[in-house]
Amino acid sequence: MDFCFIFGMQIYSEIKFIQQINCHFGFRITHYFTNTKLLSMNKFFLKIPALLLVLLVNSMFSQERKDTILLQNGDIISGKVIQLTNDDLIVKESEKVVQEFKIDRERIFSYTDASGEHVLYAYDTLIGNDFTIEEMRYFIRGEQDGRKGFKARPAFYTNLVIGAAGGITGSFFFPIPAFAFAILVGIPKVKIKKSTIRNLDDLNHPPYIMGYERMARRNRKIQALVGGGIGLVAGLGTFLILQASDKELIK
Repeated sequence: MDFCFIFGMQIYSEIKFIQQINCHFGFRITHYFTNTKLLSMNKFFLKIPALLLVLLVNSMFSQERKDTILLQNGDIISGKVIQLTNDDLIVKESEKVVQEFKIDRERIFSYTDASGEHVLYAYDTLIGNDFTIEEMRYFIRGEQDGRKGFKARPAFYTNLVIGAAGGITGSFFFPIPAFAFAILVGIPKVKIKKSTIRNLDDLNHPPYIMGYERMARRNRKIQALVGGGIGLVAGLGTFLILQASDKELIK
């Protein structure tokens, strides 16, 4: 009886000891694996920005590179040059697009592809190309700066008033003053603001000034036509409303 009791107590003590060891080392092991997992997750999240950057760069380089066509009026067209003929430059919007379009070769100054720039413009006074290639570059830069920088707001608002005044009279000849102004507005000298120029050194080259003035006068005419058209519609609308109400603003 005593032997069984003593033997049972020893077994109980061994079991408690093993439980304590399992509890202690189990916590240590769990703590170890938890910290290891958190550390691995932190490293993973730290790698995400680098991974995104790699994907972005890869996407940028994988995108199709487009060719550029520089027209003599300063416009730039992007696409994929397919073929150059004696009369036209055949272009597609991209290699994936089947539809093609043609650009008259005489309108093009140059086009640039993966191999570099190819100048199609040639100095030839017999066909009206009075500028050399270098002078034409300045002329085109002047056109680009003039188109972007010269706003021509005075021409717009002036013809807006002229058009409205003509329309409100209801006269048969009411459009004439607005259209006459739109034609004549291109005559006055163009004042070039330095803030609208990318490179002030370009002002030392007459072709640049000619290109800038050409586009500035074009902007004036367009803005004058838009302003005059709006004014004519507003003035004529006012005249018709007054006429419908049996009133006349100008007798």
